[in-house]
Amino acid sequence: MATLAKPNLPRFDVEIFQNEYLADGAREVNAIVTVTATGGGTTGGRPLNIADAGTPGADTSAAVVILVDCSGSMDYPKTKINGAREATAAAIDALRDGTAFAVVAGTHEARDIYPGDGTLATASPATRAQAKESLRRLTAAGGTAMGTWLAKADQLFLTRRDVSIRHAILLTDGNNEHESAEDLARTVERVSGHFTADCRGVGTDWRIDELRRISSALLGTTDIVAEPSGLAEDFRSMMAGAMGKQVADVALRIWTPANATVKFVKQVAPAVEDLTARRSESGPRAGDYPTGSWGDESRDYHVCVEVPAASVGNEMLAARISLVLPPQISGGTPEVLSQGLVKAVWTDDLASSTRISPQVAHYTGQAELASSIQEGLEAHRAGDVDRATSKLGAAVRIAHATGNEGTYKLLQKVVDVVDAKEGTVRFRKNVSEADSMTLETRSTKTVRVKKK
Repeated sequence: MATLAKPNLPRFDVEIFQNEYLADGAREVNAIVTVTATGGGTTGGRPLNIADAGTPGADTSAAVVILVDCSGSMDYPKTKINGAREATAAAIDALRDGTAFAVVAGTHEARDIYPGDGTLATASPATRAQAKESLRRLTAAGGTAMGTWLAKADQLFLTRRDVSIRHAILLTDGNNEHESAEDLARTVERVSGHFTADCRGVGTDWRIDELRRISSALLGTTDIVAEPSGLAEDFRSMMAGAMGKQVADVALRIWTPANATVKFVKQVAPAVEDLTARRSESGPRAGDYPTGSWGDESRDYHVCVEVPAASVGNEMLAARISLVLPPQISGGTPEVLSQGLVKAVWTDDLASSTRISPQVAHYTGQAELASSIQEGLEAHRAGDVDRATSKLGAAVRIAHATGNEGTYKLLQKVVDVVDAKEGTVRFRKNVSEADSMTLETRSTKTVRVKKK
């Protein structure tokens, strides 16, 4: 196993959990890949470009752009625009000195209100005070075109090529009504890989699928803040997370031997995110899957590889999995931070070949939990109560069995649980839209395998 050995940067370690034994002729190999970064951003260091690590005076701090919905609906009720101002001020206060930043008012167009000259300011006591003073210009009037907001963020980030961590925070209260879905999709595709983005919806008049498409493509998160009074703490928490990042653009590289193919790659903790379609080729039989920015944290990935069928007694390396920094970050050539191996061994021992890795079983269940919630709520909106009850009952059973207490509590606000173990439920009367949206928005959050 190789590990990063440069100063002031995280150490990356990879662990592989799998049952490597396959039955005669079986072809599918599943593994959970746990990636752990330690000694990085959340221990108090500032982000550094790998190529500059250890260089005296090197200063490549993060860049953050805060995108605030200022459409007319943010004035109804006025607590929304007031809460947005307070939240943006809280985020500004959480900026580390030296961080490049800007605040953008988003309507059917995008206007940078601070520093307001098409560039990014550098965080200091003086600029933080000036930025908070400028928030009086966050006034509600106009439409909603989120693609223009993201394009503006991209333009601002491009003015500071010396930064390695680029992060946007996007707040909205409504639908993307003033540009087509195709225009938004094209903008998201164009800016993907340029920066990460966390999206927040305030109230209940925004679309979960719309924000999730943005945050998924930009390797961020989507969440609901049902009441404007909760915005400040949420923004403060998001900014703390952004300030904790230490290294950007880390890729999960998967090499497979001849005649083997990667069926799918999914992040499964701390949330479910399918990365399969985001593969970029990185050499013979190898592909890179983006993981975004890292501080001190651990994530789990489910990798499924299809290998050529073999008979009992054969064994092979099914995949080699590496954490890699791209050339533009590592200083010229890709750098392997850590590595693990996925194996396949064919056996006629039924007990060995039918045993499922606890980690694989757990995260397969967590993915099923997320889809059951989403399908159940969709069925309920369509009026199919029987299917909705069945799906949310399955979700209750999985959440209970896997110890996902957070999701279980959210489910209890939507259904009455008759028997958690069996997944017997009844829909509650008069479920609030906020409770329903909170359950759906947070359905992808997972819990890790319990340690025995």
